[in-house]
Amino acid sequence: MEQQAAAISDAESKVMEVLWRSGSAMPAEDIVAALVSGHQWQEATIKSLLNRLLNKGAVSAQKEGRRYLYTAVLKREHWLTSESTGLLDRLFGGRIAPLVAHFGQHRKLSKTDIAELKRLIGELDDDQ
Repeated sequence: MEQQAAAISDAESKVMEVLWRSGSAMPAEDIVAALVSGHQWQEATIKSLLNRLLNKGAVSAQKEGRRYLYTAVLKREHWLTSESTGLLDRLFGGRIAPLVAHFGQHRKLSKTDIAELKRLIGELDDDQ
């Protein structure tokens, strides 16, 4: 069954990144510890984000004793595909060439970037 990517906010994605990096169930206090210093968020903010993610079905919670363990349900690859497709659709009519052209015009692509793009295009040509 293909999983739909839930629409998650930028702040919620930070919580998801912690869970994705972990790869296993985490108690709220570990998630809070991973986010408090880097984002200067309060514990209550992080717990609110966890609850929003629970309501969206992006994470699950299992009670263990007096605490809950949180697990990412939404797979990072599914979310990344949804986000990148949405960006392309909204900003570039669903086309990749104008995106690359934009970066080429407004943010110089390094020689390494250009070489990698050429390599990827060559691989795509070989597959077709």
